[in-house]
Amino acid sequence: MKVKEFFRSFTVFEYLLWGGSVIAIVLSFFLCGNTKWWNLVGSLLGACMLILTAKGNVIGQVLSLAFSVYYGCVSYFMHYYGELITYVCMSAPMAIAVMISWLRHPYRGNRSEVTVNKLKLWEYPVILALAAAVTVVFYFILAALHTENVAWSTVSVTTSFIAVAFTLRRSPYYALGYALNDIVLIVLWSLASRTDPENLALVVCFAVFLANDLYGLYNWLKMHKRQARPGY
Repeated sequence: MKVKEFFRSFTVFEYLLWGGSVIAIVLSFFLCGNTKWWNLVGSLLGACMLILTAKGNVIGQVLSLAFSVYYGCVSYFMHYYGELITYVCMSAPMAIAVMISWLRHPYRGNRSEVTVNKLKLWEYPVILALAAAVTVVFYFILAALHTENVAWSTVSVTTSFIAVAFTLRRSPYYALGYALNDIVLIVLWSLASRTDPENLALVVCFAVFLANDLYGLYNWLKMHKRQARPGY
């Protein structure tokens, strides 16, 4: 019964977005002549993670933890140490914290939808100030590690931190942070594809992620408006 309810919770558009994401990822994998099957598995995992997160479903954060570990491993072999540190040392632990936060704040007892939170005004400058501090610290760490494309890798750390902070606080603007991060990652993997065309599949992957995160922003704002209705 719960399985049926789970699949019935998706709208037609969400099925189209999910299906289109999967098709784009699979096609790009084969058309780019990619032989790294773990990239395909990880990208598909990410697509599932994003559509569930866009719906405010805590299962999306369980998949986020798995994706963080996967992407950290891929980044290690590409010498993108900023991505490695960001996802393994920040995104993975924060995914656990987010899971706990979301489980503690279900919307009217429904664990398949989190209660959307409206941040207080003072929280925005605090998050941005922390992001600035993290950016400075990580720039020197990444430079010392001779990270590839260190400037873009540093920006990726910044956008990831902002996205994770908003996700933890259950703000719709988590998706805006991740959308900005997707753009940075598209640039990073486009640069990497100049020496290895197989990495074009990851460019397509993060373009798909961008589309999903933009939908996440729209859907969370809609969820917030719906949840705020008196008596709903």
